Amino acid sequence: MHSIRLLLYRSVFGVDIPKDSVIYWRCRFFAPSGVHIGHHSIVGNDAFLDGRAGIHVGDNVNIGSQVLIYTMEHDINSPTFGVVAGPVLIGNMVYIGARVTILPEVKIGSGAVVASGAVVTKDVEPWTVVGGVPAKFIKRRPELSYRLDTSSKKAFFQ
Repeated sequence: MHSIRLLLYRSVFGVDIPKDSVIYWRCRFFAPSGVHIGHHSIVGNDAFLDGRAGIHVGDNVNIGSQVLIYTMEHDINSPTFGVVAGPVLIGNMVYIGARVTILPEVKIGSGAVVASGAVVTKDVEPWTVVGGVPAKFIKRRPELSYRLDTSSKKAFFQ
C-alpha cells in the first residue's frame, strides 16, 4: 500500500516527503536523503531520482512515469573523466511528462511543462512549455493556481 511505501521512503531511506504527496511504485534513488518533495506532489512509477547533489521538488508538481533526474554526470573533457555535480530545482505547479531526462544543475521554473521524452539540459523559464532533444521553448503557458488531488492513493502497484 502507498502508506507503507511512503513510510519506508521517509523513515528508512530518508526521503523528505510530506504525507500529502505520492511516490508510485518502483521508484529508484541514488542518495534518497538528498531528495526533497513538496506538498501535493506526485512522482510516477519507475522514476529515478539522483539525490547526490540535491533534488528539490516544489508543491503541486506532477512528475510522470519513467522520468530520470540526475544531479551528477561525468565531465567528458576532464583528463580524469571527473564528475560534474549540481542540484536540480523544480518549482511549484510543474508538469514533467513521461520519460523525460533532466540533467544536473537545471532549474525548472514554476508552472513550466516539460513534454514527454524531452531531455532537459538547461534551465526552463517559468510558465513555459518545452520539448525535444535537447528541450527547447514551444510556447507560453497561462499562469494558473491549483492544488493536485493526491488523496486517492489506491493500490500498492499504482
